[in-house]
Amino acid sequence: MPYQDMFVLFWEQVKESVQEGRFAKLTMAKTIGKPDLKNIFLRPIYSDKGFKVLLKFRYRSRETEDQEEVLTLEEALVVLKPYLRKSFLSVLLFTTTKDVMFKINRKGIGSMTETSPSFHHVTQAKSDLD
Repeated sequence: MPYQDMFVLFWEQVKESVQEGRFAKLTMAKTIGKPDLKNIFLRPIYSDKGFKVLLKFRYRSRETEDQEEVLTLEEALVVLKPYLRKSFLSVLLFTTTKDVMFKINRKGIGSMTETSPSFHHVTQAKSDLD
């Protein structure tokens, strides 16, 4: 299945985990080449005002400061999508019931695998930005 179609299914699992209060973290990993950008993380922020995520860009270089931004899940998706296949080949969803890994192979085919959960509790992100 083309990675774009598989990513839609993957993102449905992300939304479902948020709705059920199981979302712990999302990480974009497996960079292509050796770019300065090392990872992109989403951490949950549950509040009375609704669900938001802390989006964090982590860089390899110590001279480049990590960037953080508080966004809705939909806004975060818009930010993440351009990095698929161009910068990152895998996205890991960590929930309290399972971990889901989305991968893109060299031919542009997407796949998903599920494993036992790495997180048993949701730890909210702490941010000065909200």
